Amino acid sequence: MPKKEATTDLWVHDLLVNASIDADAQGSTNKEIEDALKTASKKGTGKIGRPEYVAVVKDYVIVIEDKKDLSNHLKYDDKGLIAEDSDSCEKYAVNGAVHYAKHIVKSTNFKKVFAIGVSGDERRHKITPIFIDDTEYYRDKNNGLEDLESFMSLNEDNIDDYYVRKIVKAETETAKEIAEILKDASDLHEDLRNYGNLKDAEKPLVVSGILLALREIEFKNFDINSLNVDKEKTDGQKIYDAINDNLKRAQVQPEVKKDKILSQFSFIKDTPKLYEIDERLGKSPLKYFTEQIDNKIYKSIRYKRSGEDYIGRFYSEFMSYSGGDGQTLGIILTPKHITELFCDLANLDENDIVFDSCCGTGGFLIAAMHYMQKLTDDEMKKRKISRDQLHGIELRPDMFTIATTNMILRGDGKSNLLNADFLKEEANKLQLKGATVGMMNPPYSQGSKQNPQLYELSFIEHLLDSLANEARCIVIVPQSSMTGKTKEEQNIKDNIYKHHTLEGVITLSKDTFYGVGTMPCIAIFTAHVPHNKNKICKFINFENDGYKVAPHIGLIKTEDAEDKKAHLLDVWFDRIDADTKFCVKTTVEPTDEWLHSFYYFNDEIPTEEDFDKTIGDYLTFEFSMIMQGRKYLFEENENV
Repeated sequence: MPKKEATTDLWVHDLLVNASIDADAQGSTNKEIEDALKTASKKGTGKIGRPEYVAVVKDYVIVIEDKKDLSNHLKYDDKGLIAEDSDSCEKYAVNGAVHYAKHIVKSTNFKKVFAIGVSGDERRHKITPIFIDDTEYYRDKNNGLEDLESFMSLNEDNIDDYYVRKIVKAETETAKEIAEILKDASDLHEDLRNYGNLKDAEKPLVVSGILLALREIEFKNFDINSLNVDKEKTDGQKIYDAINDNLKRAQVQPEVKKDKILSQFSFIKDTPKLYEIDERLGKSPLKYFTEQIDNKIYKSIRYKRSGEDYIGRFYSEFMSYSGGDGQTLGIILTPKHITELFCDLANLDENDIVFDSCCGTGGFLIAAMHYMQKLTDDEMKKRKISRDQLHGIELRPDMFTIATTNMILRGDGKSNLLNADFLKEEANKLQLKGATVGMMNPPYSQGSKQNPQLYELSFIEHLLDSLANEARCIVIVPQSSMTGKTKEEQNIKDNIYKHHTLEGVITLSKDTFYGVGTMPCIAIFTAHVPHNKNKICKFINFENDGYKVAPHIGLIKTEDAEDKKAHLLDVWFDRIDADTKFCVKTTVEPTDEWLHSFYYFNDEIPTEEDFDKTIGDYLTFEFSMIMQGRKYLFEENENV
């Protein structure tokens, strides 16, 4: 190993450790691979060859070669293919990795190998993967994979999805599952409209009510087959009674809170069209809905320990059919990958107390509960997390009911949900919750000069005031909130600056809330610590987040998402540096626009290739103008 490569080797080793990939340096502990490397010299002499790192992940091999200089990253031959001569294999990272990978495929039973060429350092680098099997797939320049920022896509949790999506070019099970969920939601929406004549706000309540009723099956207190049988008791009454029983069983307290929730479901027993026989179905709509929800939704929530807010997705799907009602009301439900990112940015531990002041359907609280429970094997501690460490407030009674249902279905937490107007709650009283982490997606676009208390910044300030000292606060809001475009908003920014600390802002993709048209960002604060004027904040451009819009499905996760998220977190927690096009570190003033675009500057020194390209572009332009008879544009002005 050349001495100058040592620093790059150490950085690559750290990347492997961060991705939880156990790799061997300068050889392999796998006997079959080690034997193959004994004849793998890049000089083609048949002697020993030693790649920088080799790892076996499931039935895949990862082989890595690295170079300190970016100029030694990859070389193509005159046909546009990866050069395979010995000189190229020795001098260039990708070429060397491909050489070793080909040798492993040829000499072992491993037939799926990722050759990774790495060059540069943690600030400026290229990580290029090439897939090698016993075909000539790798040689086509157009078949190269997208560059990575880390090795997260290749660890044990992600490598199968990465292979299926990138190499096989097929849908993963996760993608199929999401598509199926959304289709089921769409179909059930149509059924609720066709057979129930329900209002938009009633549809998700029917779903959440039936989900609660289905929980009573395991206690032999509800039976789907009993619907349409008892002439003295309607299907609506049976489901309503089962909901009531389950709320009691879940110990929703106090009684007035349980009654408030139950009142939201009263239309189920009071709407004849729902419980009378529909000739088209041969049964009541309620029985039909219950059968569908049991098969398609209940099992997903009850038997899959996931942070996915299924009811939230269902509710969001309804909103997309209702003429944008959710957007008009400022309701924008937070996607799963954002709720999970909040947990990572907060660096939650098992003792944190999480408070969501505008909890909607409970997506942040569900994500936080699953995140914290994974940190302990103590069942008593897991129960304490769900019972005591999750707090939420929701203004709308129907959303509050759905959130409560969601938490009951997920295992508790419902006792700390409150149906109230967050802005009217006293901050000093809310502070008694001792919340160490605040999370929020407030109502959007509700503020005005006449109602400044409804600006997103007002919600942020009130949440910060309501948290424990030095609590972490993470919010997702429109980017316009961070600019302070009105006098009233600027005053709020000044006040936040005086009493709390801005840690940074992450600009997100415009498709994060697909179909809504909001340009969002995540802002991170520390509560009750006045902002020091010398404080260095981070402003990150995370528009390229690894998610894409799929036709007829919406926003889906690609195989690059985990890699890009890992890179974001590495930069946020100062594990690595990044160039300014991704992250700017700077002091701030309250009058600044707290966004990456405001602070960004290009600090990249032009290369010789950049210079040559600029000169080439100029000469091409000059030639074109001369051919069009405009030579005068380039003649010196004699009067100067």
